[in-house]
Amino acid sequence: MAAPPSDHDSPSTPTDVEPRFELNLTALRQRPRLEWADAAGSHSIEIEGRLLIGSSSHLPLSIADRAVSRLHAELEVKNDGVWVRDLGSRNGTWVDGVLVQSARVPSHGHLKVGATTLTVSLSGAATSVPLWPHDRFGPLIARSEIMREMFLRLSHYAATESPVLIQGETGTGKELVAQALHEMSSRADGPFIVVDCAALPETLLESELFGHAKGAFTGAERARAGAFEAADGGTVFLDEIGELPLAMQPKLLRILESQTLRRIGETEHRRVNVRFVSATNRDLHSMVGNGSFREDLYFRLAVLPVFIPALRARADDLPLLLEHFLSKKPGLNIDQTLRAELATHAWTGNVRELRSFAERAIAVGPQVAWAMTRGAEVPTRIPLPPSVPPSAHGAPSSHWSPDSWTAALPPVPTDVPFKVLRERLVDHLEREYMAALLRTHGRDVGAIADAASLDRSYVHRLLRKHDL
Repeated sequence: MAAPPSDHDSPSTPTDVEPRFELNLTALRQRPRLEWADAAGSHSIEIEGRLLIGSSSHLPLSIADRAVSRLHAELEVKNDGVWVRDLGSRNGTWVDGVLVQSARVPSHGHLKVGATTLTVSLSGAATSVPLWPHDRFGPLIARSEIMREMFLRLSHYAATESPVLIQGETGTGKELVAQALHEMSSRADGPFIVVDCAALPETLLESELFGHAKGAFTGAERARAGAFEAADGGTVFLDEIGELPLAMQPKLLRILESQTLRRIGETEHRRVNVRFVSATNRDLHSMVGNGSFREDLYFRLAVLPVFIPALRARADDLPLLLEHFLSKKPGLNIDQTLRAELATHAWTGNVRELRSFAERAIAVGPQVAWAMTRGAEVPTRIPLPPSVPPSAHGAPSSHWSPDSWTAALPPVPTDVPFKVLRERLVDHLEREYMAALLRTHGRDVGAIADAASLDRSYVHRLLRKHDL
């Protein structure tokens, strides 16, 4: 996943500044060779990065075999060799005679898809690959080779108008990658419009995207432009594109193909000039296979694919990112022992989790923040900023303790069933907590998720549940 300083409101850093440490400008990468024969003849290609295998004619590696699914498997070249992952194919994926879901293919190993056998050869020779020469790309920060290789690829993508699909785990910074593409493109002076496809109910999504005419439906008291028109001359970022309802997908495909749209309630088509960037943490390949995402739309969105590596796959970036996040409090010291522990943490929440740790460290100190991150026992009294949490009387409190919160709770009634009482209290807690975060962060769902240490999709569910 990306290496952003944060997921929101991060200033761009010029890319022509000198790095603060020595950066190698090239990296050595293996280029394994893939050989196979199918109904169209014999083939031999070198592979790099990620590569989809299937019978679809849209794929760069299309196999002429009716027993091969349209999107059958994915190959990925890693440091330890070539890995294959089955994408929910009809007939499965086999490595040296063993049915696999995900496995490493040994050198000169045989990979079988459908009735076709492919041989993977690792020659041992390595090719020199150029890297982005700086530790910044727009709002992104990284010094690891894998990220600067991605930065160089993004610089090429930014110079084009083709749609980009960004994929990666939650918390890797997909929105910042989209923002970087926009800022480094010729559209930088145009608008950058974000649409969170997971945040809008299906009944409102079409209106939000395409706009509507006055009187088009109940409540449409005036005509309104949608996100695509608002992004005219710039970039529209479709976040969580995997949540797009199936009924909406052909409409999105139409605007991708024609760059024209029709507002709800109108008959005329309007031309727009928009660059499309999408993102998801879902497995769109498998969704295409099971029919929940259109294959033609997937290939139209993924003309230029970007895969953001997880933070655990690029440990070199952790000190740089931590330094950036902690720069809000100069002089804050994290000793070497704790830094070594941080380096071994899984960081399943990726850069977002690291940023949350840094914010906790600034608020309550590194050791307590580390205990909270690991879910370990924390001291009963934790120093917090004067503004949070409020005491029982509404006055700011500089310390938190279980006793101070317990004293603020109302008496527990005993004239209702426990289950009912629990549900009421949880509903009240969720509603008040989300309302308070909305007052602090506005409609910035990413910032709310970070502050609450919750997944964005769960924040969306809570906001919808309590009509917030």
